[in-house]
Formats: sequence, C-alpha cells, structure tokens
Amino acid sequence: MAHHADPDVSFEFFPPKTEAMEETLWRSIERLAPLRPLFVSVTYGAGGSTRHRTHATISRILRETDLAPAAHLTCVGATCEEIDEIVRDYKRMGVTRIVALRGDPPTGAGTPYEPHPGGYAGSPELVAGIKAIGGIDVSVAAYPEKHPDSASPAADIANLKRKVDAGADEAITQMFFDNDMFEDYVERVRAAGIDVPIVPGVIPIHNYEQVVKFAERIGASVPVWLRERFDAVGEDKDDRDKLATEIAADQVHDLIERGFRRIHFYPLNRAKLTLAIFDRLQLGPANAARAAAADDAGSAQTRSTV
Repeated sequence: MAHHADPDVSFEFFPPKTEAMEETLWRSIERLAPLRPLFVSVTYGAGGSTRHRTHATISRILRETDLAPAAHLTCVGATCEEIDEIVRDYKRMGVTRIVALRGDPPTGAGTPYEPHPGGYAGSPELVAGIKAIGGIDVSVAAYPEKHPDSASPAADIANLKRKVDAGADEAITQMFFDNDMFEDYVERVRAAGIDVPIVPGVIPIHNYEQVVKFAERIGASVPVWLRERFDAVGEDKDDRDKLATEIAADQVHDLIERGFRRIHFYPLNRAKLTLAIFDRLQLGPANAARAAAADDAGSAQTRSTV
C-alpha cells in the first residue's frame, strides 16, 4: 500500500506516582520505542510538584533506552537561578530538548497567575533563559483555541510570538479534534510572522469521559460528532478502543494529507492505542518493513534498512 513518507513523531509521558504506574509506563516506553520518535517528553506537575519524579524518569530513559528525552519545565515555584540550575543539570545528563511552559499557578488552574518573586515572569522569559544557557532545543505550547487565561485568540498568538522571538524552536499544540480549526489557527499564526513548526497534538481516547474533563479544563472543544460516536458504540471497552483508534488514525491521516510532517501524541502512558493507530496507518519502521516484505523480497531489503 502506497503511503506518504512517515511523519516525525514525538510522545508525551507523565511521571508515575506509584509502582504499578511505573510498570505501566516502562512497558509502554518499551513498546513505543520501535516507532523511533524524535523525542519523548516527560511532564511536570502543577507548582513543580513532580520535579523529582520528572527528573528520575528522564534519567532512567537516558540510562536504559536509546530514546531522546525532553524535560518539561515551568516557571512556577522557583527563582531564575534555581530554574537555570535545573536546566544545567539536565544538560549535564545529556538532555538536548526542554518543553518550556509557564505552568499552572500553585493555587490551582483557573486562579490568577502570580510570578514567583525572583522567578521568570512567564514562558517567553523562561525560553530566553534556557537559550542563554545554550545547547538546548526548546519546544513551547500552542493553543489552537487559545489558552484559558488569554484575553483573546489574537492575544494568545501574540504571546506565542513572544516565545518564538525569545528563541523557541517549535510549538506543540494542546490536543484538538478538528483539523479545519487547526489549519485555520496555523494560518493565523503564520500571518502573525511566526515561522517555527507548529506541531499538532493528537490524543488517543483511552477513556472518553476523562478526555472530556481534561478538554474542559484546558479550554479545548469536543465536537458533537465525537460524543455521538462514543454514545453509539456503548460501554464495551474493545468497541470503544476500536473507535478511538479509528478516530485518531483518521485525524493523523488527514493531517499528513494536509502536509503536516510532525505529530505529537499524548498516549497517557499507555501504548496500546498508539500502536494500533500506527498499525492502521502502516506507519513506523515495523510497518514499513511489513509493507515492503509484501511487495517483494528484493525491495524489502532496501526499504527496511533505510
């Protein structure tokens, strides 16, 4: 089956809280590693609450895998000096990418954000600080439907421009389900003079209700058709997983057709649906080799070694 060259992908994980979650995460990392992501990012809890777990997860990825980890870092709860020290520490460990975020206020999402005294005022300043240390690529967040704290979509894009002007190398979007809306957002971003890659963020829906709650919190809309399709399949977990795979695979396929060559996945520390999406789209080295083997033995040799 002919298909486009595979997109470059990245995966986002969160640091595990319990031993059982730790096992799930490492099983997922092992299963997703063969898809050869550009990097895997590890998130950072509100108010810097998971800093040590984030650090531990990153150091284990560096120690035990060939994957390139990217550390999430926020401005919350630390002075500029403390944050710079964390950046230098990551750099010494061998981390070459940081995902720089403002972060939620320690008082909780939805409460007013107050910069830490002596800390970075926001993500543009954090990006500039990381870039001043040097030798690190920086990804930042983009919000196709604007950040809940932004006054307007235009103000939100202006803030993204400040992050890019400070040195950000790419912007990864919050999850979304409507590719037309995303493409319209990218056009507005380009019109604002922002030229870095805008990487679409795709979430495989492991748990529909959970994703809806998460979407509400971050100001992402859930289309009516999505709710209707999940209602129609009922409560059976396998049926829901099949539907989730189909929806995300269709979204990714359409993004590739529209020319987006970089996609960021939010697998929520589970591999199953992401693997199913790659399988369905025949993406990833294993699929390339399988497709090639089906063509003929001769070309299988050349394609699977590329």
